[in-house]
Amino acid sequence: MAARVVFVHGLWLHAESWGPWVEHFKAAGYEASAPGWPGDAETVAETRANAERVAGYGIDEVVDHYAAIIRSLETKPIVIGHSFGGLIVQRVHGQGLAAAAVAIDPAPIKGVLYLPPSALRVASIALRNPANRKRAVSLTEDQFRYGFANAVSEEESKELYEQWAIPSPGRPLFEAAVAGLTLHSPAMVDTHNSSRGPLLLTSAGQDRTVPPAIVKQTRKLYDKAIAVTDLKEFPSRGHSLMIDGGWQEVADAALDWLRAQSL
Repeated sequence: MAARVVFVHGLWLHAESWGPWVEHFKAAGYEASAPGWPGDAETVAETRANAERVAGYGIDEVVDHYAAIIRSLETKPIVIGHSFGGLIVQRVHGQGLAAAAVAIDPAPIKGVLYLPPSALRVASIALRNPANRKRAVSLTEDQFRYGFANAVSEEESKELYEQWAIPSPGRPLFEAAVAGLTLHSPAMVDTHNSSRGPLLLTSAGQDRTVPPAIVKQTRKLYDKAIAVTDLKEFPSRGHSLMIDGGWQEVADAALDWLRAQSL
């Protein structure tokens, strides 16, 4: 039976953005799928037209949503997530629901204390208005350029924004922002679980939303676990690394790592 792979998107990108990855992993022999977050419609256009449907969901609700999908499968899948999806897959993996996980430029989990100014600037899109905790928040084209596509051309940034950007719930950003002050934060991950499968974290050197400092802090939080926790860096890439013209470099690195783990 072919290994299963479940892709998890982050804030402001639709699940359809994983399409090239799904096909690439299928060609490599995996069974792959990319279910959306709760409230997401099947298409980008429909999600944009019904933004209120995604409002109000927090990290726990998203984790529960994917955990239910995973439990319906015959075998534990490999989970691959980007940005807040990277946080989600770490939560799922820490609970022992996955065979392995790849977290691509993952949003900060509880225990990550230093947030570089560029990350705070991106988060402030939602955090500057407390009412956004219960709302859906959309990016402008300029905000997408700053937070996602600063490492590609303006033309490609515009194309990516028009193709994949959707409104997303503001609540996860508020939950991550106060994780250090919350005893039972939904951003908390079981980083000491040594019985879990292997985990790969990736870091993009030009990323403004999840700068390398965040990913390196995340990696250190796993130091006490004997389970495999690796870090792969992409020095010239930005936060759009899984959807821009160089996506296959990242996908192939994930595939190579999975093969090295005999998965």
